[in-house]
Formats: sequence, structure tokens, C-alpha cells
Amino acid sequence: MTTVRVPAGWPATEAEARAVQDALRTRVVLDEPGPPPGTGRVTGVDVAYDDERDVVAAAAVVLDAATLAVVAEATAVGRISFPYVPGLLAFREIPTVLAALEALPCPPGPVVCDGYGLAHPRRFGLASHLGVLTGLPTIGVAKNPFTFTHAEPATERGSGAPLLAGTEEVGRALRTRDGVKPVYVSVGHRVDLATACAHTLALTPAYRLPETTRRADALCRRALREAVG
Repeated sequence: MTTVRVPAGWPATEAEARAVQDALRTRVVLDEPGPPPGTGRVTGVDVAYDDERDVVAAAAVVLDAATLAVVAEATAVGRISFPYVPGLLAFREIPTVLAALEALPCPPGPVVCDGYGLAHPRRFGLASHLGVLTGLPTIGVAKNPFTFTHAEPATERGSGAPLLAGTEEVGRALRTRDGVKPVYVSVGHRVDLATACAHTLALTPAYRLPETTRRADALCRRALREAVG
């Protein structure tokens, strides 16, 4: 487990954080399809918090994209680096997530985040932020639609409906299990929406959430328990 300090010069105010988002958002790459699903490796990242103790734990779990077997995993623990502000959650998570990724013994391949990419009020959620900082292809797969709207997808697995900000499509509500609530997929960096949805379906053979997210969620929760004793 890696122990993480808050980086020097890390934003301390909402205004500073928004300025960083504005500067980095211009570097998001939207015109690459991304790696094909089911090939190479794919990695999930997730975080768990203990707000009373001011501790955050991050996990990165690498899966074989074809078999979904675990290839490698790493964790990092640090101090919460930013207060809770909707739309700025990446600033609470990025330092420990980066440390967990850097501790992996192998290249991660595309990274699936438990959160948002373009489906974000400022079009720069965690998946986009992480992708720009690392250069890796990234995808956001969230559990709820945040502030956006969508029509109800058909009940069959693989059905989808545009996730909309007014008339702008910022992602897709995607049904990963027949008759089960959809997940909300958005582009992070260097992956298009069709490929992001295909990855999400390839990673959900048995459950609503991607195996990447399920494995990373379990690992970061365990790391947090161990860190706080």
C-alpha cells in the first residue's frame, strides 16, 4: 500500500479547482475510438473515504479484458485533499488514484472510473481529469445520471438512451442486465462513446456494474479498513 501526501500547489478553493478544470478540459481527446473491448488489459479504479479521520483509500485493479481474471492490483491511502463540493469530487480522489495506478506492476490499459467523464456540469469529471493527467484512455461508468436526463431504455441488456444536457448528448444510459436499472456511461479521454459502451457491456457479464468497478470497490474498502485500524 502506498501512502500519499497532498501534492504541493493542489487547489485549496472552489475557484482554484474550477480554474484547473478550465485549463485541462481543452486537452481532452474525443476523436480516438480507443482500444477494442475484450483485448489486452482493462483497469478499474475506485475510492473509499473515512471523513471523520480525513482518510481516503484508492484501488486500481487490472483485469485480463478477455477473461476478466485479475492480473494485478494496487492500493494507496492518503489525506482527503479537497472538501466535498459537487462537480469537484475529482480533487478529493485524483492524488490517491494516481498513486494506486503508479504502483501497478504492469501497464493498465484503458481505465474505467466509478464516476463521470463528459457527463459532468463542466464536461470534465473524474474520468476526463484522470485521462488527461495520465494520457490513458478512460471511461466513466456511473450509478446515477447526476443532473442529466434520459428516456427509459428498452428492457433488454445492451439497450441504451442518450444522456442529455438539454439537447446535448453527454453520455448514454445503458442497460447491462435485462430489466435492471441502467448505468450511465460517458467518455473520459481517448475513447468514443460507442467503444465506451461496448467496454461496459463486455465488463458486465453477470452484474449491473462492471467487474472493474466491483473489484476496485471491494479492494479500496478493504484498504481503508486496514488503514484506519
